[in-house]
Amino acid sequence: MIVNDRELDVTLGRIAHFQRQIAHLRNIETHPENYRGSVSGFLAEVDRMQLEVREYLSLHPTELERG
Repeated sequence: MIVNDRELDVTLGRIAHFQRQIAHLRNIETHPENYRGSVSGFLAEVDRMQLEVREYLSLHPTELERG
């Protein structure tokens, strides 16, 4: 769970890195089945991190302070 803006920035950076990895694999992999197999883990991790970002951003800072 993201608990502060620093962790938010790190998570957004990780999402961007994974998306670049996925885009790279999309351009170099010649077989659709291999591509899907290669990126499925990356996509799952991007989904998980995006959910964390959404949950963090849905809270007002005062709600985070209360714990």
